[in-house]
Amino acid sequence: MELNYLVKEVIEIARAAGTIIMQVYNEYQDIQIQEKSDKSPLTIADQKSNEIIVAGLNQLAINYPIVSEENKTIPYEERVKFNRFWMVDPLDGTKEFIKRNGEFTVNIALIDNGIPILGVVYAPALDLMYWAVKEIGAYKVVQEEDVGIFASHFSAVDTALRIVCSRSHMNEETKAFVGQLAKPVLVPTGSSLKIVYLAEGKADIYPRLGPTMEWDIAAAQIILEEAGGSVKEAEKLQNMTYNKENMLNPYFVAYGQGDISSLFLPEISE
Repeated sequence: MELNYLVKEVIEIARAAGTIIMQVYNEYQDIQIQEKSDKSPLTIADQKSNEIIVAGLNQLAINYPIVSEENKTIPYEERVKFNRFWMVDPLDGTKEFIKRNGEFTVNIALIDNGIPILGVVYAPALDLMYWAVKEIGAYKVVQEEDVGIFASHFSAVDTALRIVCSRSHMNEETKAFVGQLAKPVLVPTGSSLKIVYLAEGKADIYPRLGPTMEWDIAAAQIILEEAGGSVKEAEKLQNMTYNKENMLNPYFVAYGQGDISSLFLPEISE
């Protein structure tokens, strides 16, 4: 199945997941929270969204294995055999969901030999839909039309660079990185919207000098790359890869169409 056809079906799956998430968001004043093994919050919305996405992907004409935040216990000995598979975060930004600020997303990516080749990011509360397919481009759906999006052009020495930062995570390393820029403008944002806003040209750099998981960024990465930007490991500015034995991402920097090699990356204590 051609990827530009396949992505249209994935968009509809993401919308369906967003619909069930919004039902929970609107109907439950007191969000039901359980606790995952990593101590992060889990709501009934995560579970319902995951069920919708897994069912939808399994109904496609071509089936690939599914690695989701909610079924991440697949043994590495099995995962390592996956040449192509779906990587899913059914509700990215659970903390933003609980805060009720709307900045949460559904993330679905198709990974091919460790590299994202298709990605869909949907923010249901904001009704923002983004998608990309490798070598086809990055798009935002506006009134049912696919509108091409492009990352910003910038220089590391520019004044007032727009720096995406997390509403939930702002550590000392990130502050040190931002501190070397000339009058940076902070753009607080939640979930994978941080990376797709780079793709849309709403910001310039996103230093993520803190922990994330593969499913948090895979879909957004291909969208940013197809928009002309990059997502690189912070230490050596190497390309990110997926389906590692440990699915914790290395610290990374995402950015638009500019050169960040002159910027100092603070020493990171794991």
